[in-house]
Amino acid sequence: QVQLVESGGGLVQAGGSLRLSCAASGRSFSDDAMGWFRQAPGKEREFVVAIARISANTYYSDSVKGRFTVSRDNAKNTVYLQMNSLKPEDTAIYYCASNPSRYDAYYYNAATYEYWGQGTQVTVSS
Repeated sequence: QVQLVESGGGLVQAGGSLRLSCAASGRSFSDDAMGWFRQAPGKEREFVVAIARISANTYYSDSVKGRFTVSRDNAKNTVYLQMNSLKPEDTAIYYCASNPSRYDAYYYNAATYEYWGQGTQVTVSS
């Protein structure tokens, strides 16, 4: 059974940091791009960041660029999201997902992702 499990969410004050993890099981995801999306209450799910199967290729939304850093450890089948300088508007449920495509233009579109985790709540207080 293929599973993606996020962890590391929590409550943090504005300006603080959190590190999210996404552990995959059931098969190797080393050939997939991995993405992070988030969804705030009453809002659409939005793209945050993606990392291609070659870790040098990363893609960030403008809202998190310079504050968030994505990385992956294919040996551990795990993807990480380091979030610094957090703002109240970063409050959301964060989801990781896998994308088998080689076309980076697809990485911004949630509909192109194949497997999804259950999400982890991140709350940033002001």
